Amino acid sequence: GEREFTIAVDHLTLMTSDSNLSELWLGSVPCAQLAGRETPRVLISGLGMAYTLRAALDELPETAVVDVVEINPVIAYWCRGPLAPLTDNAVEDPRVTLHFGDVAHHIRRAAQDGGSFDAIILDLYQGTFDANKDPKHPHYGRAALETTKRALSTGGIFAVWTEEIDRGFEKRLQSVGFEFETLR
Repeated sequence: GEREFTIAVDHLTLMTSDSNLSELWLGSVPCAQLAGRETPRVLISGLGMAYTLRAALDELPETAVVDVVEINPVIAYWCRGPLAPLTDNAVEDPRVTLHFGDVAHHIRRAAQDGGSFDAIILDLYQGTFDANKDPKHPHYGRAALETTKRALSTGGIFAVWTEEIDRGFEKRLQSVGFEFETLR
């Protein structure tokens, strides 16, 4: 039978292999909206069990370019090893380039290049609520959101997973010019 896998940090369960609906939506919903773009470029972080990546790949054309940023190389090792059958080995798809490090660096570089991503998808265990306490949060603070907006192409999509509705995050999104929709 199929085994269940769990990713945890400091005894906090981040995800399990038998509960992945939010990861699948996070990958499929924004990438389905890129239909018609000849060579969509997508940035995904973090890798997790690669469910978000698999769902994105299933929506994207063969010409797509997908950059995945993962801070922990062990996660990539798992996704290429025991977790690979869960996603039909999504990390080895020829459209995917795997990078290790902080996704904020990749977003800043894309912003300097004038907006090179059609979608930026963040599924980080560090939640949006953290930025309510730290306005200079590297992913969800106001300055980070301004940079993310510049990293997107015209009509680009920024998709974020968060455990709960976060009104402070919604206000920051609006303050930098994002229109947003909450999906539950």
